[in-house]
Amino acid sequence: MTKFIRSVAEEKHEAGQPLYVLDLATIEGLMDKWNHSFPNVKPFYAVKCNTEPALITKLANLGANFDCASLVEIDSVLSLGISPNRIIFANPCKAISHIKHAAAVGVNLTTFDSEVEVDKIKKWHPQCRLLLRIKAPNDSGAMRPLGKKFGVLPEEIEPLLHYACNVAGLKVVGVSFHVGSIAQDPTIYREAIANARAAFDVADYLGIPKMQILNIGGGFRSSTSLFEEIAGVVNEAVKDYFPDPNLTMIAEPGRFFPETAFTLVTHVIGKRVRGEKIEYWIDEGIYGSFRPTLYNSCFVGIKPLSTKASEESSQICESTIYGPSCDSLDEVAVDIKLPELQLDDLIVFYNMGAYSKYVGSKFNGFDMLSTPTYLVSTNSS
Repeated sequence: MTKFIRSVAEEKHEAGQPLYVLDLATIEGLMDKWNHSFPNVKPFYAVKCNTEPALITKLANLGANFDCASLVEIDSVLSLGISPNRIIFANPCKAISHIKHAAAVGVNLTTFDSEVEVDKIKKWHPQCRLLLRIKAPNDSGAMRPLGKKFGVLPEEIEPLLHYACNVAGLKVVGVSFHVGSIAQDPTIYREAIANARAAFDVADYLGIPKMQILNIGGGFRSSTSLFEEIAGVVNEAVKDYFPDPNLTMIAEPGRFFPETAFTLVTHVIGKRVRGEKIEYWIDEGIYGSFRPTLYNSCFVGIKPLSTKASEESSQICESTIYGPSCDSLDEVAVDIKLPELQLDDLIVFYNMGAYSKYVGSKFNGFDMLSTPTYLVSTNSS
């Protein structure tokens, strides 16, 4: 990988032009890991996490389906030749224009959590199948909870199911929940599955046609043993609460697949020495790929690379890395230890595939949305 990074940086890029490297072999390994831990759960990759076409195509070829939250995300998946029946429109609150577009292109599965959403779907996409989005009973075990914005409360389940099915005449086929991004406590999945069971029971009580889909959402990371713990809790809870062998289980993993598969390569474009401390400027920053790391910088690995392998410095200095903008808040890493680097040297950031370049901007005239991605497979000779 290091050899490949150096060759791409030297042959195709100069300072001021960061780049990504996507390791397709990592994606293959992660799909194997998912299928081993969740043999009965179909992954619908959350496209918002990283919309790189090569990633989406690779996941499609490996059997994944896709969670889209907007018209543009739907079209980005369809443009790659992927069937609309492999998409869930997993946004509980959708603009009418987006609902109409989903109907036009044949995306026929979505989520909802309010009567107003039922009314919109009834008018603009009445043939769409629905999943009731419930609020996870406890999302404090996730780094970024979602329950404040999405999901019905337990006392809202019966009237909303009645309204959707018996009043609007729509087809509710299952229940969806999301415990929040980056789950830290496996037990929150068991609690959410128990609540989903209660929603299924309410549907049975109301005489609604038997629901068959359970969507356990996301919150998974691939790089820690916590994933296997979560899978064990989920699989056991499903056995306890959903003994029906005809149940279809799906999930909406986002960062699980791209996080460790993408590496960001940046160049040193500026340097200032102050005493024993060194400050560097690079060609990426918090208005680009590093915006999400404001919340989870501990996940990112950093490796400096001299542009000439024979000139690695042995002197370790206390260092700070700034992004390229004129905003003083544009700090990538503060008070870290690095060997002394020179202009045009590389600083490589690992685990950069989740919510990185795709939440970037063009602030200050630096186009962080057009950073190219190069493909490699570390299983290849």
